[in-house]
Amino acid sequence: MPGVQSEADAPPSPDELRDDQVDGPELSARLAKTWGTEKGLIGALSTVDHKIIGRRYIITAIIFLFLGGLSAVAMRLQLAQPESKLISPDLYNQLFTMHGTTMMFLFGVPIGEAFAVYLVPLMVGARNIAFPRLNAFSYYVYLFGGIMIWVAFMLNIGPDTGWFSYVPLAGPEFSPGKRVDFWAQMITFTEVAGIAVAISVIVTVFKMRAPGMTLDRIPLFVWAELVNSFVIVFALPAVVTASAMLILDRLVGTHFFNPAEGGDALLYQHLFWFFGHPEVYIIFLPATGWVSAIVVTFARRQAFGYIALVLSLIATGFLSFGLWVHHMFTTGLPQLGASFFTASSMLIAIPNGIQIFCWIATLWDGRPVFRTPLLFVIGFFFIFVAGGLSGIMLASVPLDTQVHDTFFVVAHFHYVLIGGNVFPLLGAIYYWFPKFAGRMMSERLGKWHFWLAFIGFNVTFFPMHITGLMGMPRRVYTYLPEMGWGSLNLISTIGAVLFFASFVLFLYNIISSARRGPVAEPNPWNAGTLEWAAASPPLPQNFDRVPVVTNREPLWANRDSLPVVAGLSVENREQIVSTITHGRADLRESSPEPSIWPFLTAVATTITFVGSIFTPWAVVWGSIPLALALIGWFWPKTSTEDER
Repeated sequence: MPGVQSEADAPPSPDELRDDQVDGPELSARLAKTWGTEKGLIGALSTVDHKIIGRRYIITAIIFLFLGGLSAVAMRLQLAQPESKLISPDLYNQLFTMHGTTMMFLFGVPIGEAFAVYLVPLMVGARNIAFPRLNAFSYYVYLFGGIMIWVAFMLNIGPDTGWFSYVPLAGPEFSPGKRVDFWAQMITFTEVAGIAVAISVIVTVFKMRAPGMTLDRIPLFVWAELVNSFVIVFALPAVVTASAMLILDRLVGTHFFNPAEGGDALLYQHLFWFFGHPEVYIIFLPATGWVSAIVVTFARRQAFGYIALVLSLIATGFLSFGLWVHHMFTTGLPQLGASFFTASSMLIAIPNGIQIFCWIATLWDGRPVFRTPLLFVIGFFFIFVAGGLSGIMLASVPLDTQVHDTFFVVAHFHYVLIGGNVFPLLGAIYYWFPKFAGRMMSERLGKWHFWLAFIGFNVTFFPMHITGLMGMPRRVYTYLPEMGWGSLNLISTIGAVLFFASFVLFLYNIISSARRGPVAEPNPWNAGTLEWAAASPPLPQNFDRVPVVTNREPLWANRDSLPVVAGLSVENREQIVSTITHGRADLRESSPEPSIWPFLTAVATTITFVGSIFTPWAVVWGSIPLALALIGWFWPKTSTEDER
């Protein structure tokens, strides 16, 4: 394949083998050895390969999705009949707290970042993610935090004050014991992991794109993950601050949220929802990237309104920070202030609407191929738009005041989050499964899965609009027969069982396809983005030679072969750093070797965080192993490799 000379400076030494001096299987084998991961437990724990870490992220997040789904089914079984005694009030409180906490913090946010970790380097033509050791550290911290909270639940000390843990209910006066403390520390785990991944993604997109990938050639999926990463960096510190202040009130005796001592309970809500509403878009923004990739591929044409879609993503990221008070309309805030948040809550529908119309126009003007991934995108259109319409209703202060604490809000919330994240996610898994596993998923089972999920979802959540308007409050474990809510709740429970059954079918499809599904072609969907230029599953080095991008859909523009960069080292982990705007090759940089220290640092961090739940002295004593792990991580190496 003809090469394109790199503009990178500092050429390798004459004795170093370069990728323009060897070709074919020998080049692939040598690069795979250079970029590969050692076998065995130590090798697995030391890996910095973004694909391995990304795959672990995806699998772990899906496990948490199933755990959250099981807790939801248990709650629906309890509510199927009035005055049911299937679940005790205490267990019910733990279940709805664990359900919300798992779905929001352990599934919703991490699954978007998981896809970014796996796919963004491939889609921008890089050989690894930026700061790969930091990326590995983030996964272990996320995993340990999730294990901690679920072990606490299994030991009957799981949190029981809701996924938001409002004070004063979550304060030391009304929630003694360690339940809320576990929740607060879980927040710290997940947010440290989330910010670490966001930083890696931002640097990867800005500085590690393939030569020729200018800003207007970046795939829409990558734009979505970039905007999402910026939202994470600015939103997550607010909830970390809120949870830290809460745990200090509980464990150290501060009074941040105690009005009797000069604190303010509403301060907690302001901090939490300043994160909490952008979090809705942190969950939604990656889904827009999945939808864009699927729509473009199956419409067989480039995206209609590419610039409009990018600007809509950026506008959504900005506007998401101006909506948090619409969660607080019933707290007695000044009405003039509430009116501004009503306006902003309606305003954010504009960029979301632009995206919907651009996707529809892309399909309308294309030649759509209706495979399983596209079916889930079409389901997303119906469900998310319905959720958006009820969101506009809730932006009205008078209506929100009436239905704020009812099942109407539960219905809206799930139409937005399941419609806006889970349905696109399912389409994305069917779409990229050949890239992950090298095999195709069953189309027949996929269509059964879609219809079971679509019908089950609507049977579950549409009746909740009606029960909410009838006055059924949320977060209650039972109700009286004379309230008249029994029939609708029974319908919702039947729908929930059907919806969960669709995920059981989905899991079977994944397992059976991974074992004996048809072997995938290199580009089974005839897509246009760079990840399909790599092998399926990708080799450790991603690309034998770094591609050069000449079009927004490079595989459609260069169907025979991609132009490539030549001159990178074969014996060292070397990759190109490019300019931010024009994507010109700027310099060569060594990528970090595998290291056990990120794992050990995560273990030391876990010991410190968990120990601090029981004694503040754990922060002091835990800093010792943490410092030792960080010293090992950053200790100067004899090689020239990057030590981040």
